[in-house]
Amino acid sequence: MRAFSPNFFFPDAVLRGIGQIMLQENRWTGLLFLAGLFVGSWQSGAAALLAAAAGTLTAVLRQYPRKEIAAGLYGFSAALVGVGLVFLFKTTAQVWLLVIVGSVLATIIQHFFIRRNIPVFTLPFILVTWAAVFLLRRYTDIPPSELFQKVFQPTDYHYFIAITNGFGEVIFQEGLWTGILFFIGVYLHNPIAALYGLAASLLGAALSLLSGQALEQVQMGLFGFNAVLTALVFGGPKKTDGIWVLIGTLFTIAIHNAMVNVHFMALAGGAFTFPFVVGTWLTLLLQKLFNGLLKR
Repeated sequence: MRAFSPNFFFPDAVLRGIGQIMLQENRWTGLLFLAGLFVGSWQSGAAALLAAAAGTLTAVLRQYPRKEIAAGLYGFSAALVGVGLVFLFKTTAQVWLLVIVGSVLATIIQHFFIRRNIPVFTLPFILVTWAAVFLLRRYTDIPPSELFQKVFQPTDYHYFIAITNGFGEVIFQEGLWTGILFFIGVYLHNPIAALYGLAASLLGAALSLLSGQALEQVQMGLFGFNAVLTALVFGGPKKTDGIWVLIGTLFTIAIHNAMVNVHFMALAGGAFTFPFVVGTWLTLLLQKLFNGLLKR
């Protein structure tokens, strides 16, 4: 892609950072994600923008490589921290302050792993948000947000909405139009990966229902979003890519379902995207072993 002029470098990097939440280095994808977040709630949109900007600014001030900043690599974990906190907690001044602090920490952790060439994906967001949620619940009386307390009505259920919710829940959102905007954002940059993600969301919902997970949670896309992310990592034009998408998705779904009843997850706010990270690591390891065998 043609680089923006220097005057537009910072906003371009911020939008790419939001797009990188679903591994898409594309400013227009980031803009569609941002639009979808504001459709869901103004707090989510504002938190994503503030957090991605804080993460990107941290990278600039700490003089991280300009190419990495421009690619949005220091915005996506930060943005997820921001949206995650305002989704879980009422947006008090303390929470907004923690959005900024958490974004800075996530950026520094991201840089630590990038320098060592370790693909951790959204792990910085997970670690920071787990710690923040635990501390807020233990040492403050800040109540849950209205979004978090919202109960999904089974009468609103439709198969298509359940599948698109798999895209929406990647960034803590539920709703038809938000899910569609997120899907279009990915499709704009990588149509094949987007379609794999749609299939993975359906597979995650179906297998989770079969394993006995709560219908309301499956309908909300809570068992689809990790599968979507894994599919986006491996989805490509090669015939063999579909095999790796399936393997990675099955790993991720199994891990997510296994983590649902872990007590610590409830204390820390949930599994978040940890099943995606571990499922993708396992698949990459398997892929490396398989390619090594082929070379022999």
